[in-house]
Amino acid sequence: MALKIRLTRVGSIHNPHYRVVVAEARSRRDGAAVEFLGTYAPRNKGEQLKLNLPRVDYWISKGAKPTDTMGAMIKRARKAAPAVAAAAAEEAPAAVAEAAPAAA
Repeated sequence: MALKIRLTRVGSIHNPHYRVVVAEARSRRDGAAVEFLGTYAPRNKGEQLKLNLPRVDYWISKGAKPTDTMGAMIKRARKAAPAVAAAAAEEAPAAVAEAAPAAA
């Protein structure tokens, strides 16, 4: 059973949206998927790619191979992930500091 991490199209005409899925390599583009890993909306101005990186790593460890396009997108998501985590870490202490005086 050869698995691929690839895109399946779910958008309407002239409005593409994609799901990032793990699917059997021989199945149809929009056919049955093993697991849903995220979304890609190329026409969005803000966050275009939402990806569950721990699950991507899990499936790659199990032998799933990303397509060329998904390989590039995974690299881009990994570069953005530390920046998002750092921003969340900076916001968390501020939220705790604000909640502490309110609790006292």
